[in-house]
Amino acid sequence: MIGRISGTLLEKAPPSLLVDAGGVGYEIDAPMSTFYTLPKAGEQVNLHTHLLVREDAQLLYGFSTKLERTLFRELLKVSGVGAKVALSILSGLSVEDFLASLDNKDVDTLVRVPGIGKKTAERLVVEMHDRVAKLNVGSLPGASSSAQVSGSSRAQAEEALAALGYKGNEVKRLLDKVPDDGHSVEELIRAALRLAAK
Repeated sequence: MIGRISGTLLEKAPPSLLVDAGGVGYEIDAPMSTFYTLPKAGEQVNLHTHLLVREDAQLLYGFSTKLERTLFRELLKVSGVGAKVALSILSGLSVEDFLASLDNKDVDTLVRVPGIGKKTAERLVVEMHDRVAKLNVGSLPGASSSAQVSGSSRAQAEEALAALGYKGNEVKRLLDKVPDDGHSVEELIRAALRLAAK
């Protein structure tokens, strides 16, 4: 199991990034909560990772904190929740908000996350409630969105939101509500996710 990667951040295009560690380029998928804390391309990055081995692929997921990785692993144990939905949860809600939703049995907040219907939200509340007690909820690092992006920030934000499970018309509606003030990709995605959670 690959538990941690330290190296040079080569590329980042949510939800994927490329890290050079010892001359090997690792393709890693990460939630937006991790993207907010990433340095600029060319700088050093440290990620806690989870390797998911399937019949047809070996997929590597990266997280800025151990808490996010632990929550990701716990989500994978829930029936009907795969890696894509788990990433979507960590992208759409902060760890604290997600845990508060479970504690308050707030199904309405959970169904706002793409890929989660009412039944899955109810299952999350039931199956995760006992597991969250062992999670050490600490304050997550603040967001850092000073990354320079190539190409259209909006186009990259659209791709990232689509990869997180949002439909094309919903992506356009959310991004149209974000003021066009030269935002980075991460800022656009964060603003859109905040609007989606309302």
